[in-house]
Amino acid sequence: MEIALARWQFAATTVYHFFFVPLTLGLSVLLAIMQTTYYRTGNETYKTMTKFWGKLFLINFAMGVATGIVQEFQFGMNWAEYSRMVGDIFGAPLAIEALLAFFMESTFLGIWVFGWDKLPKGLHLATLWLVALGSTFSALWILIANSFMQSPVGYTMNNGRMELVDFPAIVFNPHVWVQFPHVMAGGIVTAGFFVLGISAYHLLRNGWADGVFKESFRFALIYALVGSLLVALVGHTQAQRVVETQPMKMAAAEALWETEAPAGESLFAIPNEKERRNIFDIKIPGGLSFLAHNNFTEPVQGINNIQAEYEQIYGPGNYIPPVTLNYWLFRLMVGAGLTMILLAAVGLYLFNSDKLKDAAWFLRLLPFAIALPYLGNSMGWMFTEIGRQPWIVFGVMRVEDGVSLAVSTTELWISLIGYIIIYAVLMIFDIQLLVKYAKIPPTENAVAAY
Repeated sequence: MEIALARWQFAATTVYHFFFVPLTLGLSVLLAIMQTTYYRTGNETYKTMTKFWGKLFLINFAMGVATGIVQEFQFGMNWAEYSRMVGDIFGAPLAIEALLAFFMESTFLGIWVFGWDKLPKGLHLATLWLVALGSTFSALWILIANSFMQSPVGYTMNNGRMELVDFPAIVFNPHVWVQFPHVMAGGIVTAGFFVLGISAYHLLRNGWADGVFKESFRFALIYALVGSLLVALVGHTQAQRVVETQPMKMAAAEALWETEAPAGESLFAIPNEKERRNIFDIKIPGGLSFLAHNNFTEPVQGINNIQAEYEQIYGPGNYIPPVTLNYWLFRLMVGAGLTMILLAAVGLYLFNSDKLKDAAWFLRLLPFAIALPYLGNSMGWMFTEIGRQPWIVFGVMRVEDGVSLAVSTTELWISLIGYIIIYAVLMIFDIQLLVKYAKIPPTENAVAAY
């Protein structure tokens, strides 16, 4: 019971926190691009744009900070055995993230907020780019820590603990350099659709002559298309890395029970996990072989084959993650991504052909499309973590071995329920604030408050 409660608690707090992270990553860069355009052109429209979207960025940033603080305490409490085992390695990038990246991000954000019309324009612009750089560094160091859990390198075992012996190997872990671009691309597309949806709302209300939101729409449209294409391209590379280092995860994502050559890409399947087979499965011939190896004939290992292999390497045990859950998490992630590519491409066509102002049906879709990147990001992150089960550090430490023995079931229940209630209340307030300020037209009076 303690294991299940500890996992649910960390999952709940992580999903809440990660709800805000991609928008911070993507919108910080988009804001810097907007203000750079203002700096170069002197056009007040771009200044108004930067201030309007900056206010929404600040609301999101504050919630991201509030929901992220709790997670590090859980490592020393619910997951004390994990921290004892890998703290020498895992703690280093987290400490760098807090002391360097987060302080850099928050410090320059404060200077940017209060520096309007007080600092020279170039210096004020530099503070915003430093905010974006700090956000990027923050994501990088957290993903360096997470990538160690996915693909441990640069360590030695000493008295039952993993000790750091090669810090550059941790930083340049190959897993980092497929995971980090994928997360950054997810942030870009999140910010793109966030700005698109709100801009579409104002264009529907105020008409196509609204220069602030017409320009915001144009910026976000390009940003969303670039981000959605990058998510797909980098995601393909990451999938190939997963096939190489965690083949069970990809086999579970495809409900592939037996090794196939060529391996088909599953479109729709009904897995029977008890009997380790699919009741029903529709496939694209050779599709999975191409996804895994860039050709249509290479074999892809199946779940049963990998299970037998892992039993030989790690000893008796069940090394199969929840197949049905991973299968649908993967498809929801990919489906959200493909839908975003389609919407961004259609939007760019309508905009460039001057047909968008007459396509009210499309503008009405976009506020709802704000949910797509949040769906894709959340499903992708859950797949990344659940697909690694039963490992907390792949191939080295199982999840049940990382749970603290000092935290009682009662304490876990109280903290789990408490966090869910508090975070739900914070989420409601955050959405209310975002909706409130997103609806206010960006007049100078509305945005000059900071």
